[in-house]
Amino acid sequence: MLRDLTPGRRRSRFGDIDYDFDHGVDTTWATISLRTRFRELLSGGQYQPSEPELFHQILRALPTSPDGFTFIDLGSGKGRTLLMASDYPFRRIVGVELLAEFEVIARGNIERYRGAQQKCFALESQQGDAREFTFPEEPTVVYLFNPFPEHVLREVLGNLRQSLIASPRPAYVIYHNLEHERTFTDAAWLQAVYRTPQFAIYRAAVNASG
Repeated sequence: MLRDLTPGRRRSRFGDIDYDFDHGVDTTWATISLRTRFRELLSGGQYQPSEPELFHQILRALPTSPDGFTFIDLGSGKGRTLLMASDYPFRRIVGVELLAEFEVIARGNIERYRGAQQKCFALESQQGDAREFTFPEEPTVVYLFNPFPEHVLREVLGNLRQSLIASPRPAYVIYHNLEHERTFTDAAWLQAVYRTPQFAIYRAAVNASG
């Protein structure tokens, strides 16, 4: 953890700070305090903002138009993904972040952000545990940049499945950084529709009987 805070390490890992300069926001890992880094470790996660070019590649690979879908980022950190998702015509965009210090920054970023390509202006950030999040009864795209330990990921996916059984609707799950990919292959109700070594997109296939 201390090594990550050295100037050389920060430069090598956080070259994408250009995104913040371009948009007048604070989404980089480089400005996180040592105290927050320690809290991250205790929560089992590590904040890393999505790389813009790869994120847009991911959304272009979605096998459906974003129109009418709600984009949900679980483990949304400082909100960079929410801002980038607003370049697409989602119905609305929701972020859920466990650490309050990140979520406060995310709300500030949303308030300041104005993108030249912005198509969605209904953005919100919530502070809370993703395991307690109530999925809206709307067509949904869930984005997960490997934000949880495996046991938490299984619980979150289980909650999504139960929500879809109770209220059937189209849903896709994007999993970026495939560290716990086995969790998805074990879930027969999630069908892989696109995969690269860096990310996979799954279509939810559930009905009232499960």
